[in-house]
Amino acid sequence: MINKERLLRDNRLCKAIIGLSVEELKNLAAEFSACYLIYRKKNRKDHERQMGAGQKGFIPTPLDKLLFILLYLKCYPTYDLQGLLFGLDRTRVCRWVKILLPVLEMTLGRECVLPARQIRSAEEFFRAFPGVKDVFVDGTERPVQKPKNLRRRKKMYSGKKRQTTRKGLIMTEALLNNLRY
Repeated sequence: MINKERLLRDNRLCKAIIGLSVEELKNLAAEFSACYLIYRKKNRKDHERQMGAGQKGFIPTPLDKLLFILLYLKCYPTYDLQGLLFGLDRTRVCRWVKILLPVLEMTLGRECVLPARQIRSAEEFFRAFPGVKDVFVDGTERPVQKPKNLRRRKKMYSGKKRQTTRKGLIMTEALLNNLRY
C-alpha cells in the first residue's frame, strides 16, 4: 500500500513516484475532485440513490484516486502490480483506470494518451505527429532467449547477428541547425 502521508511530506519522493511536486499535486487534487464529481453526475444512469449513498469505494478520497491514475500513467505498471500497491483486485484496477483517465483528461483540459503499440505506415506516422518534417531512424537488435515455438523462433532469428534477437526501431526528430558534424 502506498504511504500517502509520507508522499505528501517528501517533495523528492513525490516527484520520483508521480512526477509532480507536493504543491502541484495539492493544486491538481482540488481541480480533480471537482471534475470527478461532475464526471460521476454526468455518467450516472437513472440511479434511484443520491450521490454518496451506498457502499464506499475502494479508493476512498479524490487525492487517492488522483495518486492512483498519476502513478499508472507515470510508471504504466501491470494491473496486478497496481492492485498490489493499492489493495485492489486487477479487475477493479482496470475499471478504475477506465473511470479515472477521462476525469484526469477533463481536469487537465487535454487528452492523456499512452504510447501507440505500432505505427504501420508513413501516413499513420505523419497523422500521429503532424509537425514533424525530418526524422532520423536507427535500428538495434538485442539478444533474447530462443523461443520453443518454431514459428516464433524463425521470426526472431537474425541472420546478421546469427542468433535470436528482438528487433527495435528508434526514431527521433532533431533540429538540423543544432547538429554538429
